[in-house]
Amino acid sequence: MMRTVSAAETAPTLHPWAVHAEELRVRAGRHLAVDGLDLALGTGVHGLLGPNGAGKTTLMRALATVIRPAGGRLTLLGEQVDGRADLRTVRRGLGYLPQQFGFYPRFTVREFVEYMAWLKEMPKAEIPGAVQRAIDRVGLTAKAGARMKTLSGGMLRRAGIAQAIVNDPAVLLLDEPTVGLDPEQRLEFRELLRDLGVDSCVLVSTHLVEDVAVACTDVVLINAGRLVYQGTPDDLATQGGPDDPGDSPAERGYSALLRRYRAEQGR
Repeated sequence: MMRTVSAAETAPTLHPWAVHAEELRVRAGRHLAVDGLDLALGTGVHGLLGPNGAGKTTLMRALATVIRPAGGRLTLLGEQVDGRADLRTVRRGLGYLPQQFGFYPRFTVREFVEYMAWLKEMPKAEIPGAVQRAIDRVGLTAKAGARMKTLSGGMLRRAGIAQAIVNDPAVLLLDEPTVGLDPEQRLEFRELLRDLGVDSCVLVSTHLVEDVAVACTDVVLINAGRLVYQGTPDDLATQGGPDDPGDSPAERGYSALLRRYRAEQGR
């Protein structure tokens, strides 16, 4: 089996690992999309990579407590998540942006983020200031009074990020957050990720290897619901060679790791 580099050793302030999975199994319908995954994540920005069908979205949904694990052990912020768990305490410490999120089209951006803060059971007195900070951080200050139905795709995505960070979550889960963002907005988003990762555990699922290479402190690569690799972006870049597909060292490393893993698994 190929070498697996452990996650960053710097522990979060409150918990040894913000996310800790052991032999985690999660179903997507009848399909076992996450199959025996071991994963430990602490403070920092972790990029989740993998081909289509690798189980990334199912894993994100399980970490967001949207779906329950089918087996194994999952601990979030020190609390075990299983069929008997009271998830309210855990959910107060989470932020989640799914690939597609619902909203009331007549809500303004501010009303949408306020509503999500209320759903997260934030103290009433803290909500106005937290909402303004979240809107400012994603660059939607001038659009705070605009109705959600009038926003472009990129602006909608930024509003989704605002609701995910409004409660200053200890664990922030972002599934394809850069969809619809233009190149300038992607650069700004990378800066935001670095800022958020100082104090939180941020997991970003994406197909854009270069975003991970530039913005993340840690890379997690999965295939068929199993861990292929976990390590630093710099180490990822050393895994490939000149004959591997990709336009950058990180992309060639990604391709090489998948190729070797599939060969080992006989796939």
